[in-house]
Amino acid sequence: MALRTLITAVAASSLAVGAWAQSNDRPEMLEALGPPPIPADNPMTDAKVELGKKLFFDPILSGNYGMPCSACHLPDAGWAVQDKISFGYPGTTHWRNSQTIVNSAYYSKLFWAGASGSLEHQARSAARGGVAGNGEDDMMEARLAFVPEYREAFKEVFGDDWPLVRHAYMAVAAFQRTIVQTDTPFDEYMRGDDDALTEQQKDGLDLFVGKANCVACLTGPLLSNEAYYNIGVPPYDGWETDELAQITFRFELLAKGVTEDMYRTTKDDPGLYFRTKQKSDKGKFRVPSLRYTAYTYPYMHNGMLETLRDVVEFYNAGGGENEFSENKSDLIQPLGLEDGEVDALVAFLESVSGEELLIEEPDIPVMEPLPVAQN
Repeated sequence: MALRTLITAVAASSLAVGAWAQSNDRPEMLEALGPPPIPADNPMTDAKVELGKKLFFDPILSGNYGMPCSACHLPDAGWAVQDKISFGYPGTTHWRNSQTIVNSAYYSKLFWAGASGSLEHQARSAARGGVAGNGEDDMMEARLAFVPEYREAFKEVFGDDWPLVRHAYMAVAAFQRTIVQTDTPFDEYMRGDDDALTEQQKDGLDLFVGKANCVACLTGPLLSNEAYYNIGVPPYDGWETDELAQITFRFELLAKGVTEDMYRTTKDDPGLYFRTKQKSDKGKFRVPSLRYTAYTYPYMHNGMLETLRDVVEFYNAGGGENEFSENKSDLIQPLGLEDGEVDALVAFLESVSGEELLIEEPDIPVMEPLPVAQN
């Protein structure tokens, strides 16, 4: 029996394990991924996307002319960084795992704690972030003006007499909206191809919407409800031994305005608390999409789970413990999955990634002296 004909949510209790009933339709909480939304104030054009592609790989949008967007979002590393913690601006490290930009066009909130509401704002925050690009807008804007190719492109795309850095962020965002994957085996199955998933993957989907109740949080076409939870991910182990990571983490605590006591004693990422300053939000992070995760290991906000099987086993055990476990979500309970069921669920998770998305990096234009006015 095709699983698309198996499950619907019982609305009042859809967050409870097993709160799914049989129906004659596909899983209502899950959908194939359609085209990405395009904001009215930043329409897509080929010229804008091409400009954004160059800027994404160009270190010109950084403080030291050495940290392009691609430094932490490597195409051959899942458009992320295949390490626990992302790279940082020289003299620092990052304090969180680098998230893939694949399908980031669909998010309503960017970053692990939802600090940006658009790709345009996210690009600006990353370029200017103290442990990321560490750039200053006026400096980056001046550099752009020294590149004839950019002067011409910004004039064509935005009508700028001289390149405006806010338009650079818009171009980068437009490029990112082209890095999407909508043809995974899961998508093809949801569109009606019964052969797109293996029998084991179909069993895994059954578990995903049933016994394992993954759909409590991993819903919709993005496979994320974009809500915030503390699931008990253990603290990043590098903070115990890596001096640079310790210094960077303390900088982030201070910069984001924690209390004096937290600054001196906290050894775990407060997550959403950085934004809300509510104790109940300590250790909470936005649910990331499951899409393209075959290439974005390791997992969680601090990379403390190495493989997709580690992730499933983590949830099967009822999550873990961290410094803020008093806020651990009640949704995180032991699942009781047997080994074969774990295998099936992992197989299903692999079906929400398609072929690896790789592109040829563009040639980066060079600076030249500004033209001298002629009398």
